[in-house]
Formats: sequence, C-alpha cells, structure tokens
Amino acid sequence: MFIRSILFLFIFFIVNSAHSQELNCKVVINTPKLQTADPKVFQTLQTAIKEFMNNTAWTDGSYENYEKLDVNITLNITEEVNANTFRGDFAIQMVRPVFNSEYKSPVFSYVDKDFSFIYEQYQPIQYSKGVFNDNLSSMLAFYANFLIGVDNDTFSPLGGENYFLNAQDIMNNIPQSVSGSFKGWRSVDGNRTRYFLVENSLNPGMKAIRQGYYEYHRKGLDVMSTNPEAGRESMVKCLEFCDATNRSYPNSTAIQLFCTTKGDEIVNVFKAGDANQRAKVIQFMSKMDPAGSNRYIQLSY
Repeated sequence: MFIRSILFLFIFFIVNSAHSQELNCKVVINTPKLQTADPKVFQTLQTAIKEFMNNTAWTDGSYENYEKLDVNITLNITEEVNANTFRGDFAIQMVRPVFNSEYKSPVFSYVDKDFSFIYEQYQPIQYSKGVFNDNLSSMLAFYANFLIGVDNDTFSPLGGENYFLNAQDIMNNIPQSVSGSFKGWRSVDGNRTRYFLVENSLNPGMKAIRQGYYEYHRKGLDVMSTNPEAGRESMVKCLEFCDATNRSYPNSTAIQLFCTTKGDEIVNVFKAGDANQRAKVIQFMSKMDPAGSNRYIQLSY
C-alpha cells in the first residue's frame, strides 16, 4: 500500500509499526419494529459483524493503523421472518482522508434495501474464498472487497480492479437456489443492487467514471491545500468523465452512487471556484442528478 503510505505518513505524528487489517469498521444495529426477538441477539450480531469486518485479512498487503479504511455500517432490522431469519436495510458508508487536511471525504454511501439473512446467536461469521457459507458472510465479504476497490481507485487509475473482481466472484458463487430467496445478487432484482454495483464497476464502457475517482481525489482534493485552483480543475475533469458515462449509460447505478455520495461535497468545494467552473458543475451535476438540481443552482449566485 505504498501510495497510501506516502500520502498520509506526515499527517500522523505517531505511527503504530504493527501491521493490522484493512478496515476500521463501526457497526450499529437498530431494531425499532421487533417484538419477539431477544435484544441480546442483535448485540452479539453487532459485535460479530464488527469483528468479522475488522479482523479478516481482505488483501495480501499490510495496512498501518493510519491507512485503515473508515467504514460505518447501520443495519436497520425491519422484520422477523422467523426465530433466526431477519430482513432489513443495510446502509454502508466509507470516508477517505484528504492529504494535508483533517477533512475526510465521503467516497461511498449506499443503502442495500431488503437484505435478508439468517443468524444464530453466538454463531461466528465465517467466510471462505470461493465457497458460499451463508448470505450474511457473502454480503459482508462483498462489501469489504468492493470498498477496498473504490478506495484503491482514488489512489491510482483503475487501481481497484482486482477487488471488484473479487466482489464479482463472491456474487457468482451464490447458488441459484439461494439467490432467488436472498435478493440483490441478480440483475432481475432491480436497478440498484449489488449486481449492478459490480457490473458497472467492471463494465469496460463505464471505466471513465472510475478514472474520474482518481482525478477527483488524488489529483483534486489531495492538492487543494497547496493549489486549490488545480485541484478544482481536476475535479471538473472528473465531472466530465462522469458526464460522458451518463450520456452512454443514463441513470446508471454508478452515476447515482456518485451523485448521492458527492453532491453536497461538490457544492461546498466549488463555492470558492470561479464562475466558469461553477457553470460547468451546474451543467454536469444537474444532468446527472436532476432530483438534486436545486442544490447545484446555488452555485450560480
């Protein structure tokens, strides 16, 4: 993880030399509608998910503490299907430090709806590469790999390819008999699913948006402390990449994910931009995110 190390070595005065896993994941489980399940079940589940995500080695590299990916998971349980089967919404966010700054930029914000899983209290969550154990472990392993892929894309052009392929392999290992009961793994399950997250990421025709993530973060936000004008120009270049992708694949999952995650940040960054930059932001973002167009119009004032 050489690039990450070089970028952030000087942000931290003390570096723990011990190697650790890749994720710094916090987990919250909400159960507002449940009536029969023992709350202790979800306390142990919360701990099990956190330990699984944080203690599993997802890469062959070594991540120092300051390199860990900051991830927040909120699982809102909405239904008890039976004593050990539950359904809910799985919200996951990841932020990325910005070089020479205390600011952390959101790079992934997504809600995986209608997520079903089986969990027995005190049962460890286990994952074996290439093997399907259960929907919960596959879901978590999928997002661990996907997030590492997104993060790597922000540090080097298309740097997350292998991790998106890992996520695709996890998806492809879901048995057909299981994928029909546990939604999100198939193209027929809707337009905003795990299937389309990974399909968009590996689609050759949509790689421009992944190149855009590098322009936006490494050549954009990471240089803002020393050259804000150049940083904003690179971020505009990212929007050009995204706009080209949107023209070929309108309303795609990747475009909507970008807008959901980055919309507010883009407005805040370009409030200090020149009139030409602000006009381009309004043009590109209003087309990609028509539902949120009002927040971009404020850049015209």
